[in-house]
Amino acid sequence: MDTEVDALRETEEKPVKPLNIAIIGCGGIAQTHINYLKKIPGVTIVAGADINPAALDRMKSAHGVTALYEDFNVMLKKEGAKIDAVSVCTPNGVHHDAAIAASQAGKHVICEKPMAMNAKQAQEMADAAKKAGKEFVIGFQHRYEPRSKVLRDMIADGVFGKILYVRAQALRRRGIPNWGVFGQKALQGGGPLIDIGVHILETAHSIIGTPKPVSATGNTFTFLGNKESSVVSQWAGWDWKTYTVEDFAAGMIRFDTGALLTLEASFVAHIDHDIFNLQIFGEKGGAIWDGTQIFTDFNDYMVNVTPPFIGKWDIWDYKIRHFVEVARDGRKNEAPAEHGVMVQKMLDGIYASAEAGHEVKID
Repeated sequence: MDTEVDALRETEEKPVKPLNIAIIGCGGIAQTHINYLKKIPGVTIVAGADINPAALDRMKSAHGVTALYEDFNVMLKKEGAKIDAVSVCTPNGVHHDAAIAASQAGKHVICEKPMAMNAKQAQEMADAAKKAGKEFVIGFQHRYEPRSKVLRDMIADGVFGKILYVRAQALRRRGIPNWGVFGQKALQGGGPLIDIGVHILETAHSIIGTPKPVSATGNTFTFLGNKESSVVSQWAGWDWKTYTVEDFAAGMIRFDTGALLTLEASFVAHIDHDIFNLQIFGEKGGAIWDGTQIFTDFNDYMVNVTPPFIGKWDIWDYKIRHFVEVARDGRKNEAPAEHGVMVQKMLDGIYASAEAGHEVKID
């Protein structure tokens, strides 16, 4: 018989190690986690916790989960023996308590972005996982994109030389969420900076090798979100009466390498079109992330290079499978807690600078 067929059959028949996962926060983003988790052989959703009874009803009707609780602490206590890992998909304000409880219960954790409300909370979450001897994966997905990988690989190989400057933008012309608690600082931690700016910031930071941030300067502006508006937009009708976050934020981070990074993030900005992109400037070359264009010199000429193919995969599938393989199979964690802590320190720094009116140090 053909040896390749035999090898394939052996792979198919090899038993898959089980992994039982509980969900804390069973709302919108949890459904994405669950749908991808259900595609992975050996993975079972065994329990869920949410303060909203409707979310628990959906867990039962849509996913067949019956071990359902309004209190995640009760869930971890009663179902703990069945649970190997926990997916934290709550609003930002609950990340800290839920993730620490899961780590202290001896579970591996994946936590949606941003890691926490502030860097102090983030560090406590990282410390709890380390003390428990369990993995903690931050739920950033754009670091897994092919266009992120190609630039990260080139930078790591020295193709661009020393990185001097990065410009990161997550800008919406008019995109204030009209659902959830995105406009409530007490529950969310902030506005577009911590909600969408965090994605492009983390992507840029991971691409350039996760250098240590040492200082930040920036400002935030609220000029429309806290007012009633009749302007036609795709997400009209947000709750402007409870809106306490910024519409627009701009900041600059200085790293211990000497590199600078500027970040712009908005729910509201008077611009031509939405932007989600980053640009890298190095001594030997530079690049634009969206479109994967590389700019350098070759044979005494300036050249623009666009790779014809850089790979293609579903980044959410990568993100969720990565967590499963980290928790179950011992795969190296590509999004460890310490990266999330550094990102949180940068966000904190920009917010602190905006409040203080001057540059602030990042410890």
